[in-house]
Amino acid sequence: MKNLVVALVQHMITPNAPEENLVRYAAALASMNKKVDLIVLPEVFTTGFCSSARQYAEVVGGRAYQWMHQQAHQYSAVVTGSLVVKRGDEYFNRLVWMRPDGTHVHYDKRHLFRMAGEHTRYAMGSERVLVELNGWRILPLICYDLRFPVWSRNRNDYDLALYVANWPSARALHWNRLLQARAIENLSYVIGVNRVGMDEASQHYAGDSSVYSATGELIATSQEAEVLVVELFAEQLQEYRARFPAHLDADNFELRG
Repeated sequence: MKNLVVALVQHMITPNAPEENLVRYAAALASMNKKVDLIVLPEVFTTGFCSSARQYAEVVGGRAYQWMHQQAHQYSAVVTGSLVVKRGDEYFNRLVWMRPDGTHVHYDKRHLFRMAGEHTRYAMGSERVLVELNGWRILPLICYDLRFPVWSRNRNDYDLALYVANWPSARALHWNRLLQARAIENLSYVIGVNRVGMDEASQHYAGDSSVYSATGELIATSQEAEVLVVELFAEQLQEYRARFPAHLDADNFELRG
């Protein structure tokens, strides 16, 4: 298990303008001046979180998939973020984990934000997904999933929980507190990547993309449109878990439904 260098890409998203957003995010990545292992983009980074986003849905292997592969290959890093994806007659808010060689896996958002009607437009994901990178076990999740600690529970099977989001600044307090709580209770690094700017409903996004250590320490955060590069330290995580092995006393449970 090596140290992991992660780029948190926090930028605006123009509603329903996939090509414009891909150009914007490619330019943001070009500003990186450090080799990274993992590049993290916000939730629905090609369309924004809006009611008409399904009109611009991707298919597996489509334009945004190809773009992610291009970026992953160019920077020799995994690229991840969520897209609106159509499969058959169903639509998903789908996190894509794209490797430099073009292979990929995905996670479909489990908890759909009913206060904005997301549950009426998208199919709910059913599978918790774990991925591996440089010896790190990583749990990728999406936005509203953050509010549900059972779905995020570390079963001794991950070292980093990763949340991509479109989380409005009106609820920034919740975002910041919950990210920190997930880190503390799961003895894990936690990263949250959010967007900035305004959406089509005139909601403001303050960013607050953040990295927390397993002790709940805030390592890095930003409110600007930028790429934030952070190194995660494997030995520090392992030493803390050895000193404070609360995970050994965790309750067993089973998820249903």
